[in-house]
Amino acid sequence: MAIKIRLARGGSKKRPFYRIVAADSRMPRDGRFIEKLGTYNPLLPKDSEERVKMDMDRVKYWLGEGAQVTDRVSRFLEAAGELPKKERSNPKKAVPGQKAQERAEEKAAKAAEAAEAASE
Repeated sequence: MAIKIRLARGGSKKRPFYRIVAADSRMPRDGRFIEKLGTYNPLLPKDSEERVKMDMDRVKYWLGEGAQVTDRVSRFLEAAGELPKKERSNPKKAVPGQKAQERAEEKAAKAAEAAEAASE
């Protein structure tokens, strides 16, 4: 059985609240889980103690049993100092989208035309 430590969404529409759970990877995201390991409330400020709460003893137990951690939960564990920091690379993160690039090209072309008209 493949165990994952992942988030299960709760809360109402536009008011997310997540449980950090150990679950069989074949179960649905918000479905059956083996054990609740903590909570995550993204609506609280980032420096709040209540934003992420985890039972670290149980998390360590499940990691020892071979549980895989999802990306978001691994970031929580890295912040808590339980996992080593992973090097993440997203080279396209700072590149504007295609439409924004087209708008910038149009703006540059208009500016060049205006500069030519002013110099004549």
